[in-house]
Amino acid sequence: MNVINRAKSMILSPKTEWDVIDGEQPDNAKVITGYVLPLAGLAAIAAFIGYAFIGFDAGLFRIKGINWGIYQAINTLVGAVLGVFVSAFVIDALASSFGSEKNMGRSVQLVAYAYTPAWVGGLLAVLPRLAFLGAIFALYGLYLLYIGLPKMKRTPEDKQLSYFIVSLLVILAVYFVIGMIMSALVMPSMGLSMSKDILESIKIQ
Repeated sequence: MNVINRAKSMILSPKTEWDVIDGEQPDNAKVITGYVLPLAGLAAIAAFIGYAFIGFDAGLFRIKGINWGIYQAINTLVGAVLGVFVSAFVIDALASSFGSEKNMGRSVQLVAYAYTPAWVGGLLAVLPRLAFLGAIFALYGLYLLYIGLPKMKRTPEDKQLSYFIVSLLVILAVYFVIGMIMSALVMPSMGLSMSKDILESIKIQ
């Protein structure tokens, strides 16, 4: 699998690319190591550079420094892998409720490739002030998820919208929980604290 070509095709001609993926044998290890990690890894590197050396002002405090860069990079990489697996697991578990095929391998393919715009957009984190544009670009992944359901999960047309909505809610919930866990466990271990930075900023002023 050529990562660049697959990412390009998923963004520019997703309907055709879903047909190509449908003809591939599901291989979770290959998808994760050959696609998710390379793309998410590049986004993580961009996040590290942006938050470690450029940073940005967030109201009363400034987010910048090596620890912030490491945290954002870890958050991006861990969030990508866990996000794909957990989202795919729940979506697959719900498949029968929407007349769809229960197949974990296909669910991993669906979620991983639908996340493509999020990781490509994540490259903009190299300039933190533009990171929101990457988040907006990530919304395109919702369209990829929607049109991918009939191919990857054999979802009937009359169940496609409802399955998509539930899948979207699952993905949002998964990333919210992962974000909370990362904030609670990783930030303190690295000496990072929003409230601490705000207080320091006020003292400087």
